[in-house]
Amino acid sequence: MERELTFTTEAEMEALGERLARALPEGGFIALYGDLGAGKTVLCRGAGKALGLQQVNSPTFTIVQEYPTVPPLFHFDAYRLADEDELYAMGYEDYLDRNGLILMEWADRVPGALPRARLDIEIVGSGADPRRVRLMPHGNVYEALVREL
Repeated sequence: MERELTFTTEAEMEALGERLARALPEGGFIALYGDLGAGKTVLCRGAGKALGLQQVNSPTFTIVQEYPTVPPLFHFDAYRLADEDELYAMGYEDYLDRNGLILMEWADRVPGALPRARLDIEIVGSGADPRRVRLMPHGNVYEALVREL
């Protein structure tokens, strides 16, 4: 069951991230899709806020930012990766095994590394334009999560 939402402010996108972080089970995975400036990092900032963080930075150059929240938050940015092999070479499987929340920007760069059960979020729009946010759940847990939003 897909769901589409429209947001006109950054605060609305951040609030979606907060709601998702509170609703995700340990080991939850969100794959984010969208152009530069669409709001992927804003959504991640909201998730971090729900977990008690004051700041969430884009991990573009480091590939992953690890936050010591409960559960831990792992914020990936696959933009600079050539393929899944690079992701696995940096210890990606270890992150999956740690039962934290994983938010991955530019997930389209590493489709073969995405877990079967996850929530895909496609964000369309940038700048001052409204954002169309499409939630595409994969698996029963994520179907229920999307229904509850």
